[in-house]
Amino acid sequence: MEEPGARTEEGKAIEEMPRVHVTRKQTLAFTAFVIVSLAVLYFVLPQLGAVKHTLDSLKGGNVWWIGVAAALELLSMVSYIAIFKGVHVPPGSPIGFRESYLITMAGLAATRLFAAGGAGGVAVTAWALRRSGMERREVAQRMIAFLVLLYGVYVFAMTVCGVGLYVGVFPGAHPFAITIVPAIVGAVALLVFLGVAFVPEDLERRIGQGRAGERRTARLVRRLASVPASVSGGTRYAGEKLRKPEWAMLGTVSWWAFNVAVLYAAFRTFGEAPPVAVLIQAYFVGLLANLLPLPGGIGGVDGGMIGALVAFGVGVGLAVPAVLVYRLFAFWLPSIPGGIAYFQLRRTVNRWGVSGGPSEQAAGQLATAS
Repeated sequence: MEEPGARTEEGKAIEEMPRVHVTRKQTLAFTAFVIVSLAVLYFVLPQLGAVKHTLDSLKGGNVWWIGVAAALELLSMVSYIAIFKGVHVPPGSPIGFRESYLITMAGLAATRLFAAGGAGGVAVTAWALRRSGMERREVAQRMIAFLVLLYGVYVFAMTVCGVGLYVGVFPGAHPFAITIVPAIVGAVALLVFLGVAFVPEDLERRIGQGRAGERRTARLVRRLASVPASVSGGTRYAGEKLRKPEWAMLGTVSWWAFNVAVLYAAFRTFGEAPPVAVLIQAYFVGLLANLLPLPGGIGGVDGGMIGALVAFGVGVGLAVPAVLVYRLFAFWLPSIPGGIAYFQLRRTVNRWGVSGGPSEQAAGQLATAS
């Protein structure tokens, strides 16, 4: 295990694994927040009348649906690892299925320690890819392509289900605020990313040429231009993966499908599940709470899903325990192997060294996509 600042025999600095640096005050605040959130979600709410009645009925209910939920969650993780490997891993990379598992699970554990969309998971994933020999620009493009493919399914499904529910194509209630509004947000997001795909990848060079006489300004503008250029490259690469799909691309759909199925199984544990379109829309609307500055989305996602389900007419006594069971499998259960993978990943990556770069074949794939 290298110490900070360690170097290889060639004198290259070894990039250390991203770590969480928190003060004692931040640690205490985070711990208190988690404890209070768990106490409210898992102890206070279940004592409320309708919720308590539903939980009491579990004793004679379909407990085997709990096992189904666990199996579905495992399948969702396999789907996530498959799409990760299909998008992030070029031919000749030292990243195999085991390493893909470690990176995805370690990223999941890091995400639990950060708020606002999983910055920790992004940092750990980028670090592992760079240590595998991949150039920074390629890392950025592949990670953007991964997000475009995965969350493209998210916004597409939210748009289709929202409009379908509102106009009556799908059965279920259709409140405007959680059908059409999310659909508009999803449609705008799709249009923005499609538009960014037309931004030239050499935007930095073009702007730099236009500002040749202003060095300081040119450097600043090039830095700003690097963001849309990288997003453009990643979006084009995602399009290339769609034009020449591999079996791993199924993970972009099955990841979400299995997670929604876990929520369905959670409902069946306590009673009947709402219509599929309602379940999908409430699930996706609830996940928007991940954008809130809450550690791992604790409390926000739970409350968002429960609120959306209640707005669709699902009883509180059924929505609360179902969402809590879903979160148990989707949030807490993967955190245990994720924490173990976090430490295993560091030992694995340190064996790679820093020699080598992205393969010519991988670079050719990105060039073709551009």
